[in-house]
Amino acid sequence: MSLRRSARVQAQPAPEQELRNGRIAEVAAPSKKRSRNSKATEDVAINAIALDGVSAHADEAKAAMPPPTTTPNKRRRVAKNETTVPPITPTPSAIGFMTSNSSLKHNYSTGDIDDATPPPSARPAEPHHTNASLITPGGTQVLRTYSNFEDSSPSKPGPRPTTTTKSLLDEACAHLIKVDEKLRTVVEKHHCRIFSPEGLAEKIDPFRSLASGIMAQQVSGAAAKSIKNKFVGLFPPESCPTGFPTPELVAQTSLPRLREAGLSQRKAEYIHGMAEKVRDRELTAEFLMNGSDEEVMEKLVAVRGLGRWSVEMFMCFGLKRMDVFSTGDLGVQRGMAAYMGRDVAKLKAKGGGKWKYMSEKDMLDVSERFSPYRSLFMWYMWRIEDVEVDALQDN
Repeated sequence: MSLRRSARVQAQPAPEQELRNGRIAEVAAPSKKRSRNSKATEDVAINAIALDGVSAHADEAKAAMPPPTTTPNKRRRVAKNETTVPPITPTPSAIGFMTSNSSLKHNYSTGDIDDATPPPSARPAEPHHTNASLITPGGTQVLRTYSNFEDSSPSKPGPRPTTTTKSLLDEACAHLIKVDEKLRTVVEKHHCRIFSPEGLAEKIDPFRSLASGIMAQQVSGAAAKSIKNKFVGLFPPESCPTGFPTPELVAQTSLPRLREAGLSQRKAEYIHGMAEKVRDRELTAEFLMNGSDEEVMEKLVAVRGLGRWSVEMFMCFGLKRMDVFSTGDLGVQRGMAAYMGRDVAKLKAKGGGKWKYMSEKDMLDVSERFSPYRSLFMWYMWRIEDVEVDALQDN
C-alpha cells in the first residue's frame, strides 16, 4: 500500500510557475471535483492573477491610494426601546446666511441677522408690508410708498401708519402676551433682535439674499459659506458695490464659469435665471417693498429654484414682514406641539420616516389668533423648548 501511495504522489504534476512583472506566480492544477466554495475561491484567484498582470506603474499608483470605504447594504435595525432622533431642521440657524447684511462693505460674507448696525431714525412700519431697509444691487436705498395699504386706494395715498420701527417689536410682543399670557415666559427670556430697531435697520439686497438662499440649499453652513465666497470671488471687487455681484454681471456670466464656485449645474441655472429676471425688472426691490404678502409670495414661488419654504423664510427674516407663518418647517411644528402640551419626545416619524408633529390645519388654527404678528410667534416657537414647558401649561 505504501508503494502504491508513493507512486501516486510522484505521478502528480508539479505546480506550474510563471514569471509576471518580476514575480513568480504559482498556478495550481485544477482538481476534478470542485465544490461551490472551491469554485468561488478559484474565481477569486483568477481575478487576482488577472489584476497582477497590470503594469508596475499601476501597482505603484494603487499602493499610494487609500483603501476604499465600503457601505453596508443592510439597514441597521432600531431596537424597540431605542429613541428615534428627528432630522435637524435648517432653521433658524440657516436664516442668517440667506438674510446676510448687505451693507456697503467690500468683504465676501458681510455678516448675518445678528450683525450690529446703528439704527437710523424711526421709520413707519406695518405688519403686512416690508419693514426692512431694502437696497438695489447698485446700492440705492428703496423707500416705501403708502398708496397700496388695505384701507386706501391706489389713486389716493393712504395715511402713514402710527407704528414705527422703534415700536414694532414692543407692540408685537404685547399682542402675543395679550392673546396668551402663557407666552410671557418665553417672550421675557428671549429678545428677538430680528424685529428690533437694530434688526430693522439692516440693509437687505434682495437679489443677494435670494441667491444666497439657493446656494445654501441641501448643504452645510460651512459649505454654503465657502461657495458664496468663491462665487463673489469670480467677479472683480470694483464691480460689486455692495460686496456681491450685480444681477447684470451674473446674467452675462456663463454657467460653466458660475459652477467654478462649487455650484451644481441646477443651482447655477437657478441663480442665472433669477439674475435675468432682476436685470429685466421682472422682479424689483420696489415690488418687494410695497407688494402685499400674497402678491410677493405668488411672484417669488414662480421663480425657478425658490420653493415655498425658502420664500417664507425670506419674507419673514429678509423683508421683515410680520405676518408670515410656515407650516412646513419641522422646528415650528415641534415647538407648536410642545406649546400645545404634547410630549414631543414620544412622537415618532410617520408615513415611512416623515416627521409630523402637528397637522397643517391645527397649526393654522392655533397661529391665526396671533395674526398679524405670526412671524414673531413663529420665531418663539423655535425657542419654546428652551423654556421650562411646565410654565406654559395651565395651572
